[in-house]
Amino acid sequence: MIRPYTPADKSSVLALVRLNTPEFFHPSEEEDLSIYLENELEDYFVVEENGKVVGAGGINYFPVEHSARISWDVVSPDFHGNGIGGRLTKFRVDHAFSKSSVQTIVVRTSQLVYLFYEKQGFALEKVEKDYWAKGYDLYLMRYEK
Repeated sequence: MIRPYTPADKSSVLALVRLNTPEFFHPSEEEDLSIYLENELEDYFVVEENGKVVGAGGINYFPVEHSARISWDVVSPDFHGNGIGGRLTKFRVDHAFSKSSVQTIVVRTSQLVYLFYEKQGFALEKVEKDYWAKGYDLYLMRYEK
């Protein structure tokens, strides 16, 4: 079940990042996510299976650019390959495009998961080496309405 994030979910979401560090996240990113959840949150959703948070991801909006950015996607390693990430991404793409001003959705990801977003319909625009941290490159991708 996909539902809106609540502050009570914060520890579960941060635990998901820890479970995916260092394979998909640099250790410093947990603090960045904590700050995001406290100060930069617009739309953020969690995926629950049997009452447990097993995935999460957000959307931020940029009205002047007619765009949205999906961000801070994370799925429990126990659920990788089960379609949860794809469902959550599709849910957020549909949610963002339901806003009349959104024409483009951007994701800023890494070389570790950009192929996942490519399968979801995102096109690679730019690569920047060591953007997130040493060994974690930026892969900027775009999805047009």
